[in-house]
Amino acid sequence: MKLILPVAGKGTRLRPHTFTKPKSLVRVAGKTVLQHVLDGLNKIDIDEFIIITDENGHIIQKYIERNYPDLNATYITQTELLGPAHAVSLASPRIKEGDDVLVVFNDTLFVTDLTRIPALCRDFDGLIYSKEVEDPKRFGVNVMKDNIIVDMIEKPDEPVSNLAQVGMYYMKNGRTFMEYINRTIKQDLRVKGEFYLPEVFKLMIKDGFKLGAPEIEEWLDCGKPETLLQTNRFLLERAKGNHVFIEGCVIIPPVSIHKTAEISHSVIGPYVSVAENCKITNSIIKNSVINPNSVLNNTMLEESLVGDEVMLTGQLQKMNIGDNSMIDLSGKN
Repeated sequence: MKLILPVAGKGTRLRPHTFTKPKSLVRVAGKTVLQHVLDGLNKIDIDEFIIITDENGHIIQKYIERNYPDLNATYITQTELLGPAHAVSLASPRIKEGDDVLVVFNDTLFVTDLTRIPALCRDFDGLIYSKEVEDPKRFGVNVMKDNIIVDMIEKPDEPVSNLAQVGMYYMKNGRTFMEYINRTIKQDLRVKGEFYLPEVFKLMIKDGFKLGAPEIEEWLDCGKPETLLQTNRFLLERAKGNHVFIEGCVIIPPVSIHKTAEISHSVIGPYVSVAENCKITNSIIKNSVINPNSVLNNTMLEESLVGDEVMLTGQLQKMNIGDNSMIDLSGKN
């Protein structure tokens, strides 16, 4: 199996954090989003990881080489951001006859058993992983008949289906899949100026390909500050070792506190992630994510994201602070 992992998006909804790092390296529940994705794939046999990056690809490559030195990875740069289908098409030279392909977008995290792919795809040519949602008007949805996808509609005005596509796709014949993507691009089948995978799948369905829509257990959004905090809560509740004792502090689980973090005279939790080399003193923090090498003193935080190497002093309630910031609201000269 070949895995295609597009990570070229700008992550504009997560600014200011994505001004200084790719969105896949934003942290949640003690790991980067990319770590969560890669660790979630370790139960299936993948021959090659094809990573589609933008001009910041060297940051992603360095991160993977440091943290996953044995990963067989190929890096391809998307110089024109022409949409998700265009990003996937760049992997075409790496996909040979006989290769099956799994495509995973990293805006969201998934909870599902990928070892069931062979059984789920026994009677299909591919799988469009999906999740039932309350408001299908916000998503692309699958229209089903006899357990087979017969159509796809982007953000439907009428409630034709509530089975939303979640951004993970498996194709039994990877080479044929790439040919249909290239055909979509040649025919210039754009949506709002970009190429999207549903247009590819519509061509395949029209030509008689059978696509299934297995439903995942959980769909966790990491694309906005508020949803990142919700995902942080969900993952912390289910993580091992989320109960921590630090002398002189009150730690309210669940939390993720890196062993190198220094915390004194503080109340931490619930739902707080503190990364490596942070220093927190005389502070109260809950429902927040604190990134590496940040220093917090005399601070009250709730529902906050604090970037890398931030220095923060003062009485605060809610913050969204990018990397390398220095903020002093203590009122002292």
